Amino acid sequence: MKRTLVLVCLFLSACVPAFSQPSVPPLPTAYIDASYPTVESQAVTSSQLSSGIQVTANRAWRDGKQVNVDVCFTLIDGSDWSIWGASLQYADVTNLDFGSTMVSLQEPVEGQSGLRCDTLSFLNVPPDADLSNVTVTVDAIAAPPRAEEYCTIYLAKIQQTLDERGVPITIGCADVNGVQALQILSKPDTMSQEEAEQIVYSDEFYTIKGPWSFTFNLGQ
Repeated sequence: MKRTLVLVCLFLSACVPAFSQPSVPPLPTAYIDASYPTVESQAVTSSQLSSGIQVTANRAWRDGKQVNVDVCFTLIDGSDWSIWGASLQYADVTNLDFGSTMVSLQEPVEGQSGLRCDTLSFLNVPPDADLSNVTVTVDAIAAPPRAEEYCTIYLAKIQQTLDERGVPITIGCADVNGVQALQILSKPDTMSQEEAEQIVYSDEFYTIKGPWSFTFNLGQ
């Protein structure tokens, strides 16, 4: 009887399927298409002086559909200066689609200019674009003033420019809710208030124009 039970147990154990750990598929690895190259280059001429502003572009690099450029420029005063216009030129294309990220800021002190460094990122550059002769141009830097700065910094400059151009507009400042605010005191009757404000608040009064241009070879 004992021998029969042993045989039956052996038979049943042989019929029970063996269970194994399920196989785990390997994690996919990142695929970087060769058509999205990464290339870095130094500028042919890395520093330029124009309108009293020194601008340097130490390096540029191509990263997929984006071209990045490290740009530094001197600060003549403590205003909030930033890059106001820039372009990327290659072949017959001019790309104005850019963003700017501040990397470092050194405030000016008496007798010494400050320095601001940004990374410019030009977007939507085709991966097959020929970038063997790229020109990056900083067109202007600007420091859009706060409301009270029109009175404390820009009032005299704006009025002098209007007088030199023969524009019959007179401006002044008045207290508005405890803050000095620029106002148009007089203008020609034939000029609308909107037209006068466009002249007085033009960005030319707080913009320094270049251009500052730099050439790179980022490959084909």
